[in-house]
Amino acid sequence: MALLYLAGSSASLLENAIVEKEQIASAVYYATEDHPSIEIRFTLTSVETENLEQVEKRFFEILQDAMKKELDMKYLKECIDRQRRTWKFATESSASSFAEYVISDFLFGKRDGSTLRDVASLKEYDALENWKEDEWRSFIKKWIADAPHVSILGVPSQKLADKLKNDEEARVAAQKEHLGEKGLKELADMLEKAKAENDKEIPKELLASFEIPGAESIHFMNTTTALSGAALKAGRPNHKIQNIIDADDSSLPLFVHFEHIPSSFVQMSVLVSAQSVPIQLRPLLSVYMEAFFNIPVQRDGKAIDFEQVVVELEKDTVGYSIESARALGNSEMLRVSFQVEREKYETAIAWIQELTWNSIFDVERLRAITSRLLADVPDAKRSGDSMLAAVHVMIHYAEESITRARSTLVKARYLKRVKRLLAEKPEEIVGRMEEIRKSLFQPDNVRVVVFADLEKLTRPVSAWKPFAERLGTSADLKPITKKRDVLSDAGKKLGGKSFIVPMPTVDSSFAYATAGGLDSYDHPKLPALMVAIAYMNAVEGPLWVAVRGKGLAYGTNFAYNIDNGVVNFDVYRSPNAAKAFEASKHIVEEHLSGASPLDPLMLEGAISSIVVGYANEQTTVAMAAQGSFIRQVVRNLPSDYKEKMLKKVRGISVDEVKGALREIILPLFDPKTANLVVTCGTVLEEVSSPD
Repeated sequence: MALLYLAGSSASLLENAIVEKEQIASAVYYATEDHPSIEIRFTLTSVETENLEQVEKRFFEILQDAMKKELDMKYLKECIDRQRRTWKFATESSASSFAEYVISDFLFGKRDGSTLRDVASLKEYDALENWKEDEWRSFIKKWIADAPHVSILGVPSQKLADKLKNDEEARVAAQKEHLGEKGLKELADMLEKAKAENDKEIPKELLASFEIPGAESIHFMNTTTALSGAALKAGRPNHKIQNIIDADDSSLPLFVHFEHIPSSFVQMSVLVSAQSVPIQLRPLLSVYMEAFFNIPVQRDGKAIDFEQVVVELEKDTVGYSIESARALGNSEMLRVSFQVEREKYETAIAWIQELTWNSIFDVERLRAITSRLLADVPDAKRSGDSMLAAVHVMIHYAEESITRARSTLVKARYLKRVKRLLAEKPEEIVGRMEEIRKSLFQPDNVRVVVFADLEKLTRPVSAWKPFAERLGTSADLKPITKKRDVLSDAGKKLGGKSFIVPMPTVDSSFAYATAGGLDSYDHPKLPALMVAIAYMNAVEGPLWVAVRGKGLAYGTNFAYNIDNGVVNFDVYRSPNAAKAFEASKHIVEEHLSGASPLDPLMLEGAISSIVVGYANEQTTVAMAAQGSFIRQVVRNLPSDYKEKMLKKVRGISVDEVKGALREIILPLFDPKTANLVVTCGTVLEEVSSPD
């Protein structure tokens, strides 16, 4: 609770001072390492190198100065209420919450189980509500403000980067000279023996002793769909939940998709198409989205400071966010989401309305937000994995794509101009932000999704009436954005393009290949492709043994993307991505030639992993509701799609798996049919390109 009070949001003590007001770091994160004696860590990100020592000193000045003043007891108690709500919500929305609690209690709790039972009563929060200000101050001073600490200042150095490269080259040369031909041969023999030991097959009879249950034994969770307004164009369901929706206000034109689930909370999302935002303004979406919950609002003729907005949001909600709608099946749309207690349903809708139309694009706040986003760019550009994704996006997505518009490399260039304009002509940026708002919240752009216990929810439809009236009406909704429509020419016509990005900040390498795949969830070859990928990706499977088992990479992975119509191959953290790439290609070719026959037991395991994958998509009832929306609205698939797909997967033959490997997977390794992006340490620059 103390950490939440100190650095839990942009309104908290440390975050507000260091990030929002003084702008000397882009964020203040905290974490704990749970030992019997807990280690507390604060991380300040994207601090200017020359200011590292001063910022570290300022951190403790702010902390210790706050302990000499009155604590904000009202906000502290609101933090307690928020954490209590968050924990209750976590037990509904995450399968791991109780598991983690049980593990911690096993390690550190009392043997009689009394501390384990505390989670059921939440009495720890009740006790904290009675703490006096002096108790909180003494606690924070003892364990955080005045506690002994170690500060680590990470300083980038081109000199050391060059030294790393030179030292590695010198080390290899010295080792070769020291060992000589004889020594190298002896070590090579030892390596081959170790590989042979590593590659010993698990006895078939042992694997066969584990009975694999049939797919029909898996019972997926089903939620009940109800529709309102424009959503009814898909047809009116016939059940009692739909009757509840119809009885409220069936005349409201707003598209609202409901999923009825047993829950004490409501999860709602406003899904917004960004295609009406002018292309030249789409890179500014990063600033708009970051500002959505962090700028003042106009209320009853008065301007409400952003800190007060944040405090009120935290008081009324369990969580809130604005992000791409990837979790709802489409990363080319935006999603404004709230999680609230059931009785706060209408309050959350009022928040959506206020933040959508009544926010004030305050220049100082926009400057702070832009500076923070820009400060995070160097961190992203130091990560091999992050830059791999950024370069891939720049190559394969067109300027129309908001995925590209919000990517690291676009931010690196565009936000510098935004920062300059905010200093010289701030009214231009304010005008552009207003234009983005107007473009986004058009009646033909907006869909609403609600997951709740609809038998207990008051006014499920009519509560949206003020929002719908402000939004206006439209004869037709824009269709769900198709990702293939925003691919670049290189993304549509794959093959013949390779890019190597040397990075002095990494000492390993990453690779990502993209080739043409399947373009429909009903494609007849999809079941075979799913089995082929599951077979190759299996733990201790072909790729694992050929690449990870030989130390060629930390991980490799095949994947398919129907929305983009592609397949991908990923090499993660490799000492030499070229060798990992070649080894992976070789293992696929061996399975096609028959040199490595497809193992019937491993095929069964691959099918089982597909079943598990489907099951993992709905580990909670809210995830099942989310899947139902994606299936019906985003992908337009039948309700029994998973069951039908599993039956098809069960019937796949060895020849069909080989066909998928030959026709869809193998082209990933051919430069004529695939595009390749590699990021690597500078020492690997000249050896990272596979033939």
